[in-house]
Amino acid sequence: MSFHFSRREFIAGLGMTAAATTISSVNAFASPGPLRSQFKIGVINDEIGQDFAHVCEVAAKEFGMQWMELRGMWNKNIVNLDEKEVAEARRILEKNKLQVTDIASPLFKTDWPGAPKSKYSPNADPSKRHDQFNADFTFEQQDEVLERSLAMAKTFNANRVRCFDFWRIEDQSPFRAAMDQKLTEAANKCGKKGVILMLENEPACNTATGAESGRMLQAVKTPHFMLNWDPGNAATHGEVPYPDGYKLIPKDRIGHCHVKDAVKAGNGEYKWECMGRGIIDWVGQFRALLNAGYKHAVSLETHWHGAGTPEESSRQSWKGMKEDLEKAGALKS
Repeated sequence: MSFHFSRREFIAGLGMTAAATTISSVNAFASPGPLRSQFKIGVINDEIGQDFAHVCEVAAKEFGMQWMELRGMWNKNIVNLDEKEVAEARRILEKNKLQVTDIASPLFKTDWPGAPKSKYSPNADPSKRHDQFNADFTFEQQDEVLERSLAMAKTFNANRVRCFDFWRIEDQSPFRAAMDQKLTEAANKCGKKGVILMLENEPACNTATGAESGRMLQAVKTPHFMLNWDPGNAATHGEVPYPDGYKLIPKDRIGHCHVKDAVKAGNGEYKWECMGRGIIDWVGQFRALLNAGYKHAVSLETHWHGAGTPEESSRQSWKGMKEDLEKAGALKS
């Protein structure tokens, strides 16, 4: 996928959008809502569907959420929206009194230059392109992806941007220090804009588990860098995410949490499952976050499609997530 307009045109367009659709602060979206929790409970919008207006109505009116994580809509990645689409998305969010937790960008979900070709790279296996969420950018485009992500964070009043650490290679050691430096530089650039860069542990990338996340956080020490902790991703890489992986992560460096579940099939491979029906101890994980004083997002990332449609699968997964939050004492009725 290529960019369709220049960075200057894009950022200028966002400026005009901001002038036309004023949202002075995140409090402009604030609403008491039926969900009461110290967590910011939300959902990644395109897990429900691509019709953003309908997705927001489901999340706000049916699920009772006040928060949403933005990854893509109308079959476009978040960093490729034009100014008219941004204006419409802002209008829809405001109408539904939804605030944005973060920009779930595809930053650094690409090949590391000079490394052996990763088996996870869509460039090596075109069948994996469905995992790209309408984003396929080269390493050379990453600086522009970061700039666009920061522009989106500003216009949607979010102070966090999600990233990865490049398609996974068998031996990271010759490249790891340079990868960590790239993450540090990007995080410091975010910091200058008042934004935190969060790396998601992802099995297809070079940080997959809680153990690898702990190492990464030791290497990238800037205060503008945190972890988007994803127990589901860690589980599918063979780790017991809670308590084993979680105990290896500095709790004050967790800035976001993705919520999904998984099971191990008879052939030893993992597959996604409806929340609450899988192998992850989500009640324990929610309770541990609660006890650690965590006050950031817990964001449903359904991934499981067993209910026939993304919307119905997300509806059933939200039911399981809500039940586990209640059992953990993290959700008050």
